Amino acid sequence: MTTKASYLNIRRECLQPGIYWAQPTGAEIQEILRQAGMTDRSAAAYLGLKDKSGRHIRRWTSMENDIPYSAWALLCYAAGYGPIWEVDPSQMRTTGPAQENADDSDAPVN
Repeated sequence: MTTKASYLNIRRECLQPGIYWAQPTGAEIQEILRQAGMTDRSAAAYLGLKDKSGRHIRRWTSMENDIPYSAWALLCYAAGYGPIWEVDPSQMRTTGPAQENADDSDAPVN
């Protein structure tokens, strides 16, 4: 009996620059590792983690801990997704007080 390997699609929002990024699921992290051809230990070494046993990787795939964006972006790069961290500054959404006060810059100061 032959089995067909099933592959998980990585959600688009997980392959975005940090400003737009959504945390991947444990299954998505495992899929990226599979696509990169990495074990937990080799991923830990690739990322330069102090503990090379792969414990951090297992905590991310079990969803015990969130994977940092920087680690996710590097794993995606190794899996062939390119530099997901690149963003066109002119396309960035801005929110918060800096944007709200931008229109007031021409107002006279009392």
